[in-house]
Amino acid sequence: MKRHVGRTAIALSVAGGIGTAALMAQAPLSPAAQIHIEAARKAAGTEHTGVFTVTCGYLTQPARPAAPAAAGAAPARRPGPPAREIWYTEPAKVFDNLYFLGQSEYSSWAVTTSQGIIIIDAIYDYSVEDEVVGGMKKLGLDPAQIKYVIVSHGHGDHSGGAKFLQDKYGARVLLTEEDWGLLERSRSNPNAQPVPRKDMVVTDGMKLTLGDTTLTMYITPGHTLGTISTLIPVKDHGQAHLAAAWGGTAFNWVQGPAAYITPERPAKFWFDTYAKSAERFRNLAAQAGADIIIANHTNFDGSKEKIPALAKRSATQTHPYVIGKEGVLQYLTTVEECAKAGVATQG
Repeated sequence: MKRHVGRTAIALSVAGGIGTAALMAQAPLSPAAQIHIEAARKAAGTEHTGVFTVTCGYLTQPARPAAPAAAGAAPARRPGPPAREIWYTEPAKVFDNLYFLGQSEYSSWAVTTSQGIIIIDAIYDYSVEDEVVGGMKKLGLDPAQIKYVIVSHGHGDHSGGAKFLQDKYGARVLLTEEDWGLLERSRSNPNAQPVPRKDMVVTDGMKLTLGDTTLTMYITPGHTLGTISTLIPVKDHGQAHLAAAWGGTAFNWVQGPAAYITPERPAKFWFDTYAKSAERFRNLAAQAGADIIIANHTNFDGSKEKIPALAKRSATQTHPYVIGKEGVLQYLTTVEECAKAGVATQG
């Protein structure tokens, strides 16, 4: 989900970098779309309200008209990074081998193994040294042990720090072919985040093994054409669990159509592609027995509440991230049904 580096609010109106783009007008929704919205609402329940609000919100919130540009106005000046106190968040050990190293709104995860560390998403260039490198040191981890960086998709809020980790620690960077291309095209944007050297190309079902740990990556197009969703084995006090990381969430073609919509790929294509990917990854997660959801934005997986709850967890309490196999299915059903509602709006 690509956002302007100066924005950190998580209100729906800016979720996914809406800026001055108009939301899709959907009032009233068709009966077919309403059926899918209600199916998503039921699947979300009280556990997944964050992701429901973002995805179905694109369809149910009123349209916001674009602000007209002033005649003769100069191009907007590239802003610097936001103030550290806005985005900085303390790191946290979440499982025996999984650590949160993200910002207040954007997540970065470290998977520790017997032969090094895998980073999943590298947040922004302005925050990677504080949050990822500094966070690892606070938690007793050695940044020099970073061997791989998996970038879930080619938007700057997840790729921006990858070049720093590549240059400083020699980490191998992984994206799909489609999203390596997306990053390369971003170089022409003066506001773009740094782009790492092209390195490893992820293919569908590819396994990344480091020491005693194997992650499995699937290509789940929708948020971008090359979005990666990953299954990650973790342990809680030695007990095995499996985390499913849904790689891209927002319907960016609604609020930023210029970067997505073409005659060959209208809005219906994006909604339909997303829905099919969510259904497929849900089935893969179910077959693998995933019982945890993690995301690359803290409002999607409830990290803002779950990390503080984890710090207060007693020995007898269930881990807040362990939502069970049914909970994982409900999360992915929520985003699938919201995308299906989007398909229904297109006729």
